[in-house]
Amino acid sequence: MPTAAHLVAALILAAVGWFASELVKPVIEAATGRSEFPRLSIVNLVIGALAGWVVIGKRAGRGVSAAIGNGITGVVTLVFWALFVQAAAEMVNRALARRYDGPMEAIAGVFELFVDYAAFLGDGQVLTALAAGALLAGLGAEFAARRWR
Repeated sequence: MPTAAHLVAALILAAVGWFASELVKPVIEAATGRSEFPRLSIVNLVIGALAGWVVIGKRAGRGVSAAIGNGITGVVTLVFWALFVQAAAEMVNRALARRYDGPMEAIAGVFELFVDYAAFLGDGQVLTALAAGALLAGLGAEFAARRWR
C-alpha cells in the first residue's frame, strides 16, 4: 500500500543514487580514462527509488534507531543492485563484442566486474554521500510515517 513513507524514502534514495553516480564518475575517469557513462546516473536513480520504496518505506514507523538501520539497509541494497546491474550490463557489452570464450567465463566476468566497480566506491566523497543519504532516507521516511499516517 502506498504511503508517504514509501514516497519519501523512494525520492531520497533516488537522489542518493543519482548524486553518488555523479560523484563516482570522476573517480572512474581518473582510474580508467573512460569518460562516457551514458546511463549510469539514470539507472542508479531508478534502482535507488525501488530500494527506497521496497526496503525503507515498508519498515518506516518503528522508531529513530530502527530508521537509521533501515536507511543503512536501503543504501546497502542500492549499492549492491547498482553494482550488479552495471556489471551485468558491461558483461553483456563485452559478450556481444566476443571478449569471452564461453558462457561460464561471461558469468564469472560479472562478478569480476562487480568487485572492480566496488573498488571505485572507496572514495571519501562517495562514502560520505552514501552515509548521509542513508541517514536522510531512514529519518525522512520515519518522519513521514509519523506525520502522515
